Amino acid sequence: MIKKLSKNEKRKKRHLRMRNKIVGTPEMPRLNVFRSSKNIYAQIIDDAEGVTLVAASSLEKDASEKIANGGNKDAAREVGKMVAKKALEKGIENVVFDRGGYIYHGRVKELAEGAREAGLKF
Repeated sequence: MIKKLSKNEKRKKRHLRMRNKIVGTPEMPRLNVFRSSKNIYAQIIDDAEGVTLVAASSLEKDASEKIANGGNKDAAREVGKMVAKKALEKGIENVVFDRGGYIYHGRVKELAEGAREAGLKF
């Protein structure tokens, strides 16, 4: 009998396939996105060192004051702006976008556009 994969298992397989090609370096770290049904998270990661350089989420106090619901497009755009602002403060301008196996649509797209608006280049 063949086991049917859940949506999240399929996403994880896509993400692993993408991670074979996308690598964050000290010069150009990786902007990773994770979304849950209620919140969205973004991290900028240096894979050479295995270190998270910057992180932002819709759970942070700054974001929760501006947005009512952490799981919608407005929250995603705000998180994108927050992660870009923190990255620019640390001197990070260029990143590689890792959509985490999600389709580049909706909240993931809004987060990317918010980060671009705030000054990140990818």
